Parts: sequence; structure tokens; C-alpha cells
Amino acid sequence: MIYVSTRDNSKEFSFEEVFIKGLADDGGLYVPKSLKKYNSQELSKLKNLNYNEISTEIINQFSSDFISKKELSYLIKKSYLKFRENEVVKISNIGELKLLELFHGPTLAFKDVAMQFIGNLYEYYLSKNDKKINIVVATSGDTGAAAINAIQGKSNLNIFVLHPNNRISSVQRKIMTTVEEKNVFNIAVEGNFDDCQNIVKSMFSDLEFSRSINMSGVNSINWARIIAQTVYYFYTYFKLNKKSISFSVPTGNFGDVFAGYLAKKMGLPIDKLIVATNENDILHRAISNGDYISKKVKETLSPSMDIQLASNFERLIYYINNSNSEKTAEIMKKVKQNSYQIEKNNLDIIQKDFLSESCNEQETLEIIKKNYEINNIVLDPHTAVGVGAANKLSFNDCVVLSTAHPSKFPESTNSAINKREKLPNELQHVLDKNENFQILKNNTDDVKNFIKSKI
Repeated sequence: MIYVSTRDNSKEFSFEEVFIKGLADDGGLYVPKSLKKYNSQELSKLKNLNYNEISTEIINQFSSDFISKKELSYLIKKSYLKFRENEVVKISNIGELKLLELFHGPTLAFKDVAMQFIGNLYEYYLSKNDKKINIVVATSGDTGAAAINAIQGKSNLNIFVLHPNNRISSVQRKIMTTVEEKNVFNIAVEGNFDDCQNIVKSMFSDLEFSRSINMSGVNSINWARIIAQTVYYFYTYFKLNKKSISFSVPTGNFGDVFAGYLAKKMGLPIDKLIVATNENDILHRAISNGDYISKKVKETLSPSMDIQLASNFERLIYYINNSNSEKTAEIMKKVKQNSYQIEKNNLDIIQKDFLSESCNEQETLEIIKKNYEINNIVLDPHTAVGVGAANKLSFNDCVVLSTAHPSKFPESTNSAINKREKLPNELQHVLDKNENFQILKNNTDDVKNFIKSKI
């Protein structure tokens, strides 16, 4: 498959280039030049496959020039051996809604689904290339832990994870900072997640620096993560056996819900994608009235969504503008200047596929409490926002993506129901182990110097 940048689609790239680079040199994001669209007959052939088989079929559409289907199948099977569910994900009931449980991986978050695959994909690449890669990633809580677990101990790979100091849960932090492998480095930045993400983007844009350290990235902008996440939309549709399906997706960086949009563009009969946000509601404002203007980031009970500028939204901008990269580049300049108002015709296009809602802190706690009392289910705060958005929009026949295990957010569950969910046994050890991380100022040069000192 051929790929292009959202900001200049005159140049073409292979899957290998897209996977290893993550971000285009012009600052844009990679997208396929054209997409495979399944018809109903082709979809029916996928219906009775298990999760790994569906994953192989979908991902092979995007990566066949890089890895053979046979090797891909083996790699996918290997990627999900550490999951507590044989089928990787699980569908359960919560009242009239369905929950798609995505937290059965080694770090208890949906990020594991893509990240375990990506870790093995890097290993496959390095088995054929005599190189050393330095992965640099920003995290709002879960991405870093999932990336570290997937990369730790692998030869010729280092990973540097930037998280906002004192702005993620204690359990989220400890899952990252108690890892003792020599190729893992944790950096606590004195700022918010957007600051961390901007530092990483700045380093990618500094071609002299990024090339000198052979830098790669596994944030949700990496196309390999998007396609790995697209799989569970297909899987859920086949399992529920409905004519069409809607999803409510707790949303921060727009990657997970964009994976659903990609599935729809590939022919999956998705009705609506609900973008569920906390009080950092730029995406809700954008989708409901076209206001894509960032405000100051608020600290909330759902820290993985404490984001104002959603990187993957650029891919949607590209598609709603008929793959016009020149116009996308112009719009992204406005986004950088914090002055982008979505045009009416574009907003109409967005609203054909997307709905949105936001939940404040009190609503989030009430949703956790209510569902515990009525359904005897403990929700993590991000999933609670997804449930709340579906309820506000009266979308009862809807699948809510349950993105994290509630034990990762003991402060939130304790506030809501006076109960702390116990971490699974295999993660209990992180609570008492020594942590190792470096606190740095919100300064790109400081982070660069730290990285250079460790490689």
C-alpha cells in the first residue's frame, strides 16, 4: 500500500517508512493514498474468524509490502499471548449498553492491543536491519506503560517516555517507573500532556536531531497503532451480528475513535461514532459547533483525556477536505495559531459520522457510583465518560469502549464508591517497588540532552 502525508500528498511512502518514522518530515500524518473497501460479501467471509485471524486479514491490507501474511499471522499470535482473554477483548453488558472491554492486556489499558503488536513489529524490522532505534513517546498515562511493556528488554531498542509530572494516577506512573530494564527511560516533564507531546513533535521536526539518534515514535499518530485498533471495531460488529452498530469512545488524542472512522471508510456498517470527552472538551466543541479553539488544560479524574490539541484530528481534516493536502496544511497553521473554526460544509460532513458529548467531574463520579449500585460494575473514569456520553445522547443500543481497568484509577473509584479495585496479581508488585524517573523542565533542549546522554 502507498502512503502520503496529510500536508503534502505529492510524495509517496511505503509501510516500512510510515511505521518507522511515525511523523512525516513536513509535520503531517501519514494516511493511505487509497483504501480497500469491503463489500457485504467480503465482510461475511470475515464473520466467523477469531480475533487474531481478523487482525491478520485487516492489517495485511496495509502492510503486505513489508511483511508476508504468514509472518504477520505469527507475529499477531505472539503479540496477544500475555492477554488474560483468549479473544484479546471481551464484550459484556452494562444495562442496555454493551461494553467492549479492551483492558485485558499486560498494563490494563486499550493501548496494549496495538502496542504489543508494535513491539513485535519493531523486533521483526530490526531482525532484517542492522540498526538501533530510539523510541520517544509522550503519554497522558496509559500509552507509556503499554509502550514500555512492549519494548522492554528488546535488543537494539531504547524507549524514552515523557509524562506530565504529577498529572497521571499513581498506579499509571508506577507501572512505568518501576520497570528496571536498561533500555527504558522515564521523564517527568513539568507541564501537561500537550507540553510533552509538543516536545516530541519538535524533536521529530528537528531532522538533524531525529536522524542522528534514529528516532521513532509509537504515539497514536503512528499508523501501525491505528490499524491495530481498527481490528476490534470489526470484531465487535461480527460478534454482535447487527445490521449496523454505533460506538461511544472516550477520546483524548482522537486516535481510537479515528480507528473506528477508518473501519467505517473500509465498509464496516457503523452508524455513529460518539466522541466522549471530559471537561477538556475541544473535540466536543469542534464536532457540535465547529469550535476547534484550545483552552487551558484542566486536571481531571480521567487524565488520559486531559488534552486540548488532538493530533489525530488532522487525519479527519484531511479526509473531509477530499484529501486536499494543501488545504489541510493551511488549516493546521490556523490550528497552531489557535484560530481554526470548522467551515459549515465540513462540519456537516463530520456530523454525518460523529456525535459528541462531554462529562464534568461530578457527572463522572455519579456515573461510576450509579453503575456500581445498579449493575455491580466498577468503571474506570474514562469508560464512565463514554457511558455518560451515550446516556446523554440517548444512544441505548450502543457499544462503549472500556479503555482501562478501574484498578489503575484508585483515587477516582474511591471518591465515587469508597472502594479501590484490586490490581491483578501480576501487577501487585509495582505498588511497593522503587521508582526511577527524571524530572525535567518543559524545555525541548533539556529533553534532547537527556536522551543524548543515555544512548
